[in-house]
Amino acid sequence: MVRRRSVEDDTSSEEEEEEEVSSSDEEDEDSDFSPLEATTRKGKKITKAAPELSIARSHTAATLTSSASKKKSPSQSRSLGKKEGKRGGGHGTVPRKSAAARTGTTSPGTLAGRKRRKLEREEDDEEEGKEEDEAKEVYDEDEEEDDDDEPEGKRRGGSTRRRTGKNPRKTKGLNVTGVGNSKVDKVLEEVRQLMLRSRRDDAPNPTLADLGITTVREVSDMAPEGVLFEIEKTILAAAGMILRGEGFSYQVPTRSATNQLYIAELDRIVLSDKVATRAFLNPREVRKTAITTRIMQLVHEVLSKGIHITKRDMFYTDVKLFRDQKDSDVVLDDVACMLGCTRSCLNVVASEKGLVVGRVQFEEDGDFIDCTRMGVGGKAIPPYVDKIARIQSDAKFILLVEKEAAYMRLAEDRFYNKYPCIVITAKGQPDVATRLFLKKLKTELHIPVLGLVDSDPYGLKILSVYMTGSKNMSYDSASLTTSDIKWLGVRPSDLDKYGIPPQCRLDMTDHDMRTGRQLLQEDFIQKNPEWVKELQLMLKMKKKAEIQALSAFGFQYITEDYLPRKLEKGDWI
Repeated sequence: MVRRRSVEDDTSSEEEEEEEVSSSDEEDEDSDFSPLEATTRKGKKITKAAPELSIARSHTAATLTSSASKKKSPSQSRSLGKKEGKRGGGHGTVPRKSAAARTGTTSPGTLAGRKRRKLEREEDDEEEGKEEDEAKEVYDEDEEEDDDDEPEGKRRGGSTRRRTGKNPRKTKGLNVTGVGNSKVDKVLEEVRQLMLRSRRDDAPNPTLADLGITTVREVSDMAPEGVLFEIEKTILAAAGMILRGEGFSYQVPTRSATNQLYIAELDRIVLSDKVATRAFLNPREVRKTAITTRIMQLVHEVLSKGIHITKRDMFYTDVKLFRDQKDSDVVLDDVACMLGCTRSCLNVVASEKGLVVGRVQFEEDGDFIDCTRMGVGGKAIPPYVDKIARIQSDAKFILLVEKEAAYMRLAEDRFYNKYPCIVITAKGQPDVATRLFLKKLKTELHIPVLGLVDSDPYGLKILSVYMTGSKNMSYDSASLTTSDIKWLGVRPSDLDKYGIPPQCRLDMTDHDMRTGRQLLQEDFIQKNPEWVKELQLMLKMKKKAEIQALSAFGFQYITEDYLPRKLEKGDWI
């Protein structure tokens, strides 16, 4: 529509009042002015209508006003740009000058022409309204159950969508790409049921005192002041021995495999209360006793300064005494067990190893971290897990992945957006920080954990470390273990079920077979008949397979087919 600017005619107001109309549609009704009727005063164009034309226009205006009052386009009323004036105590509109009057050209002024232009405007407004409605479409909830079989990429609802003036319905936490929400809901139904059962059964684990077990040594979290006190008390006791001429020694808990127990009620490995004397006067123990003393000195310094160091930093403080980092690492665990605190309480941590990506947000030492915005690499799990707070998530489950290669595929495909989850990996054998982080997530979010590991004895062994703890750190199993992890895959039975090609199945070595048979004898394996069945099948087939064997069907087969099918069927043990 061409807008026309209206001006007042100071010398012919009476004639103009006769030309005024009350309807907004009269904006275009002055297009039949003759070019001879346009004059100029002080640079302004002024229209003087001939008397015979004024009567015709008044009659036409009355006719169009009556029809326009019945049906008026919203866009027309917005585009009027009225200029109000008084006439007989009422309000009127000074008509804008037409393009013809301004340019000196003529245009059709017939009633048919005006009606045609009006219909064209209404059609344009209708098309504009359709575009606005399409931007505000919402899916018809009544059609949700009928579109499960639609191909990916097709919008849910099809031609049955209804249009409203409301905003599109949003699903909290979902950013679905190529998968209808109903299909996602169907895939995650079993996971949702598992989550509900997990929350219902997620009661506090019994303690050793609750079970009446007193022959087990277990550490706990301790404030820096408490650790400093224990170190000073131990050193003072050693100094008293020296002053008495006895030679100093330490009572160190024995962490050998023979001093460890599996408690079914706790579903984890614990350390018995057997101790050994580490004496400085014993030639076989003198170096280890010196290392123990030196490490307590370094820990005391670190805690006094309120800082953290890595195990590698500690090794380089006295390379001549330690000789090998393995020696200092082993004694560091001895010191934590001897003092009765977790190793993280010593402020000596390992370098970053684990990674996390997906639907979780938290604060790390005051900094806000959103793991959906960390790129395909994800966020490194910090060694200072005690500084993580305010964890928030809308994830339905935690996907624990053995290898970084599978983790990278899940992260790059944004698997956590299609199926809301948190993806974690420790790149093989889990470190302390990753185990602590997983435990923290499980405790605060109360969502199930599904394990994706290789189909070999070592994959199952890694999964068991997360669940029941490692023998090396059995003294701290209470804070490092996450019970009730479901074995999602890749399981020995999956090799035939999903048709893994023979060339992707590797022969088990003699060492693999021995490891598998040893696992069969473990109490934490024997308590789960399904695990026993899978392990027996593996030993019978003498075949193993890595997670990457699924790439034989396509690089994205794991995210687009294998895992969705597993989740939909609830195929875990």
